[in-house]
Formats: sequence, C-alpha cells, structure tokens
Amino acid sequence: MIDKRLVIIIGHYGSGKSEFSVNYAVRMKDMFENVSIADLDIVNPYFRSREKKEYLESIGIKVFDSSVKNTAIDIPALPAQLMGVILNPEERSILDVGGDPVGARVLARYAEQIRNVEYDMFFVINGNRPETSTVEGAIKYLKMIEETSKLKITGLINNTHMLKDTTVEDVEFGHELTKKVSWETDIPIRYEAVIKDAAINIKNEEILEKLFPINLYMREEWMS
Repeated sequence: MIDKRLVIIIGHYGSGKSEFSVNYAVRMKDMFENVSIADLDIVNPYFRSREKKEYLESIGIKVFDSSVKNTAIDIPALPAQLMGVILNPEERSILDVGGDPVGARVLARYAEQIRNVEYDMFFVINGNRPETSTVEGAIKYLKMIEETSKLKITGLINNTHMLKDTTVEDVEFGHELTKKVSWETDIPIRYEAVIKDAAINIKNEEILEKLFPINLYMREEWMS
C-alpha cells in the first residue's frame, strides 16, 4: 500500500506522533525529491517537529512552523504557506497536528481543501497512555478527532513505547490493542512504529509485516 501525497499525523498528547512525523518525513525524503512537513501543533509546547527544523532542512526537507518568528514567545499561529503545502501536487507533505481534539480544530479550518485532494490521516496509538490504553478509550478519542477535524482517519499506527526502555512486550501489547481498534472501526493498521533497539528483537510476523523502525530524533542523548 502506498500512502497518499498528503499525510496527516494525529494522536493523543504523549503518543509520540511528532517523533513518528519526523521519522516519516525522513523516510519520505529517501523516496521522493520534494518533501515538506508542517508543524500545526498549537497545543503542546514540548517535543514538536519544528524543534528539528535545522536537521530536517539540512537533509532537504522543507519545514513550515509558526508564522510568528520569535522563539521567545509561543502564539498559536499557523504557517502562512499551509495552503500551498496542502494543494501542491509535486510535493509529499506531512502535517503534524496537535495531540487532542482541540488541536484537531486546526484541520477543520482546511477540511474542505483537504477533502479535495488525496490524503491519509493516521491516528497514532500509544497503549501506555492512560487515555488510549483500552480499546474503548482509543476509539472514543479517534471519534472525537474525526468529529472535530471534519476528516476521516484512514490508518492506525501502533506506537506503544516506553522510550529507550521499550520492550518487545510493550510493542506486542500495543499491537493487540491497535488490532482490536482496527476490527471495531474497520480502519487498517498502517504502521507498527518501534524504536530501532527494540525493533531488532521483534519476531511477531504481523508486526514485522508493517514494521516501521524509528530513531528518537525528538529526545537528546541525555534524556531518558
């Protein structure tokens, strides 16, 4: 399965959606010449994809972040070029969206334009987050995001982790949880995101089929 040109990444705060977004952008750059990522997270002040702007731009990925160019303040302001990111048929584009239904309101503003292009919207599930640790909780959150954004989620991402302490058991728990969410919603699992140190130990064939090894770009070496 090939993802659509425009990919929206959304999920609960702490799910690791920005980490996945950055890793996904890097992978797209290995496959396509023109790649951009727009940081639309106007809710969470920490661990946003814009923090890796220098690195991403150094490997040729365009980064669009707040239109307020002042690092000392943090005002909810959307990138002025966002419409071009959404509509440009020559560019693989990723939207990293705020991690709750409030953040999803950003998408509602552009829902009509997004529905007029081919897009995927992936919902990141971290089974170790209280709000998405059960099938019922994850589906409730998923539905709230769809209702708020006025867009449909097209794929699920299992990103159940404990950062550098992630075990195979964490990943397998998240896989079973995400699989049940998939059954209940009829939304397919698109990726199984696993930190590289843990990914090498995965034996489950269902996980291996959709394995997406990731680096921890968003956390410095000294962070746990």
